[in-house]
Amino acid sequence: MKHHHSSRRGRRGGWQTADLPPADDAAAWFDGRLPDGWFSEVEVTVDREEITVVGTLAEEPPADPAAAEGRIGRFRAETRDERIGIAQEAEARYARKVAWGVRHGETTALFTHLAVPVMTRLRQPERQVLDTLVDAGVARSRADALAWAVRLVGEHTEDWLTQLREAMSQVDDLRAQGPAV
Repeated sequence: MKHHHSSRRGRRGGWQTADLPPADDAAAWFDGRLPDGWFSEVEVTVDREEITVVGTLAEEPPADPAAAEGRIGRFRAETRDERIGIAQEAEARYARKVAWGVRHGETTALFTHLAVPVMTRLRQPERQVLDTLVDAGVARSRADALAWAVRLVGEHTEDWLTQLREAMSQVDDLRAQGPAV
C-alpha cells in the first residue's frame, strides 16, 4: 500500500496546542490501523482540530464520474461502522476529530469534515472585498467569501507555505533542543 503524508499544523509552541498530544505519527498509525484492501494510497492531514484521512480506492476507477460517485457512496455505507470505530480510537489517541474522504479516479468526496469558526477583525476595505464576492454570487456569505479567498491564496502560494511550515518546524526543533527555562 502506497502512502502519502502531509502534515499541516500550526506551531507546536503556541497556547493553542499546549494541551494537545503530538500527532506526528498519525500517518503511520493509520497505515497500521486501516484494513488491507480499502485503499491503494492514503493522505493524512493534521491540524489543531482535525485529522483528515483521504484514501484512494484500490480498484480501477470507472470512466463515468457518476459511477465513481456511486462507488464512493457504496464504500461510505459499507465501511461506516468500521470507520467510526477507527475514528474513535484515533480521537482518543490524538484528541482531534477525524474526517474521512475517498478518491476514485478524478472524483473526491469528503465525509463529515469540520468547519471551524475563526475569529477575525477586518477593516472596511477587507469587508468590502468580501461583500463584493457575496454580491457577485461567488460566495453565499462573508464566511464563505473568506474561505474562498484563503483557498485561493493557498493554491497560489503552496510552495511558499510549505517552506514556511518547514522553517517553523526547524525553529520548534531548535527551541526543544535549547536549555530549559
